Amino acid sequence: MSAHLYSGFTGKVRWFAKRFGWSEIFLLPLRKLASPIVRPFLCPREFEYRGERLQYVFENYNVTWSNERCAEIPIARWHLAQTDGPVLEVGNVLGHYGAHSHTVIDKYETVPRVINEDITEWQTDQRFALIISISTFEHIGFDDADGDSKEKIRAAIDACRALLAPDGHLVITVPLGYNPALDELIANDSLAANEAHFLLRHGRREWSEAPRNQADGTKYGYPFPYANGLWIAEFNAPN
Repeated sequence: MSAHLYSGFTGKVRWFAKRFGWSEIFLLPLRKLASPIVRPFLCPREFEYRGERLQYVFENYNVTWSNERCAEIPIARWHLAQTDGPVLEVGNVLGHYGAHSHTVIDKYETVPRVINEDITEWQTDQRFALIISISTFEHIGFDDADGDSKEKIRAAIDACRALLAPDGHLVITVPLGYNPALDELIANDSLAANEAHFLLRHGRREWSEAPRNQADGTKYGYPFPYANGLWIAEFNAPN
């Protein structure tokens, strides 16, 4: 298994500062301390996704109430609710927000019931009605120690699509502005998603759908901490 750039405490601090800025080294712990105080005062709110109203998720874990996960988690749950059949999650995320019974593969996170394999190398005879991945693909080839990010992302998408049932779907959410190579693929529509949606951030806890041309060039970490834009892409099974 290849080394992860934020393996170990020192490596993680260096990676975090490089990706998010040194100020976040101090601000993130403050947000975590403030989380139990802030969350009870946050009123339930909704945003629109694909013509439906979804409620933001304001959780303590990963200070979800202050970043893009507040929109990504309800989007993932919406797709799960539309699915009748086996589900695979690439990247262990939903398990931190409640119990579930679907299969999870995560190359690095060693926790019970999570398969520690590279999605491009994993072998299984099972085929999935839905494969979902939340804020994971932007790290491929960018936050590990080897390979070309564009090619590794393409390979991971191809590997996922090969695991889909004939009428299955792969759904990916990623933050815009984090991985320049992925941003270029998205801007050029090089990944050829069957359907793509963009959400832009208009406040600390306010997201709305936007056309592709408005999402191009969205910065990561500005004007709000962490993601200020999301790409939600859907891929069908190969013909």
